[in-house]
Amino acid sequence: VQLQASGGGLVQAGGSLRLSCAASGRTFSNYVMAWFRHAPGKERDFVAAVTWNGNRIYYTDAVKGQFTISRDNAKNMVYLQMNSLKPEDTAIYYCAAKSTIWKMYEPSYDYWGQGTLVTVSS
Repeated sequence: VQLQASGGGLVQAGGSLRLSCAASGRTFSNYVMAWFRHAPGKERDFVAAVTWNGNRIYYTDAVKGQFTISRDNAKNMVYLQMNSLKPEDTAIYYCAAKSTIWKMYEPSYDYWGQGTLVTVSS
C-alpha cells in the first residue's frame, strides 16, 4: 500500500493542525493505521493507532486528550487531529500501515508514508 501524508506546517503553541494520510494500492480496511513522529535527536516514536474498522484506538500517554486519530475506510484516509500543540510536538510525522496489531507500538510497520513536518513555535 502507498501512503501519502500531508497537513504539516508551522503553528504557534496552543494551535491546531490536522494531518491526513491517503492510502492507495491495496484494501485499506485490511490494515491497522498509525502515526509515528521523529523529533531531532530522538528515535521514531509511536503516537497513535487505529484498528481496521476503527473500533479500537491507542495513544501514547504524551498525546492522550490532545490528539485524535480517526480513519475513513470509504475514502482510504487516516487523520490525526492535533490540538493544544506544544513546542515538544515538533517533529516529522509519519503514517504507517500493517496488517496486525502485533508490536503495534514499535516502528515495525510494513508501509510508511514520506512524512510531514510539524513545527510548533513558542
